[in-house]
Amino acid sequence: MSGLDRFVAVLSLYSETADVWSVQEMANALDMPASTVYRIVRDLVKASFLEPATSARYRLGSAFPRYDRLARNTDPVVRAGSSLLHEIVHQARVPCVALLSRLCNDMVMCIDHEAAKDVEFEWSLFERGRPIPLTKGSTSKVILAQLPAQQRKKLLTSKDSNGSAAGAELSQKGEFFTFIRKQGYHISYGEIDPTLIAIAAPISVPEMGLAASISLILEDKTNNEDLERRLVLLLVSSASLLTEQLRRSEVTEIIGQSATG
Repeated sequence: MSGLDRFVAVLSLYSETADVWSVQEMANALDMPASTVYRIVRDLVKASFLEPATSARYRLGSAFPRYDRLARNTDPVVRAGSSLLHEIVHQARVPCVALLSRLCNDMVMCIDHEAAKDVEFEWSLFERGRPIPLTKGSTSKVILAQLPAQQRKKLLTSKDSNGSAAGAELSQKGEFFTFIRKQGYHISYGEIDPTLIAIAAPISVPEMGLAASISLILEDKTNNEDLERRLVLLLVSSASLLTEQLRRSEVTEIIGQSATG
């Protein structure tokens, strides 16, 4: 295991239910010598990825909020779309949560969200920083539909695809993804939470290496045919606007680089 892999292994131990660890606990969990883990922890503390807690234990350090702020301020989709989420929630006029999500290496992750003030349903599974299952829900499927067939198949059949059997089955449904791509949106009903539906539209800017989506999560009990039609139009137009903004920003950046070069 390389040095970087060891650092990642230690940090991967942390979760919402296991937020402090001692060196010996880490060593037991990772099957490593305590002396090796101690050196890793020492380096992680020095770089502010960990910090001392009580009883000779360690918690996540200040590097994470610092880099999260940097990621928010430099992610092109967040910069272009964050204010748009607020407007979408306002125009939806129903209790809902709007998400910006994108493909990050081998996973789909929510990178920004906006919730209406009157939302009463549980939506923590969709908040920023949460990986979204590749094989479930319109948020991921709209993104998968943008990818070349070989890349999509590789993602869905990998060991990290949230269920290899479901991923392998979905990877064979090329016509399904072609339909989503041509339709320009997708609606899923109860795939992640049986009480919720999700409507998603694609944000595809391959010249920037971006495969993303904008989606609305709402309760199935509030849905009806007229509302669904209106929300689809709202999302598709918003996704189109955001895609165009991203493309213009890319052209502007290229022109700026040419001028300074």
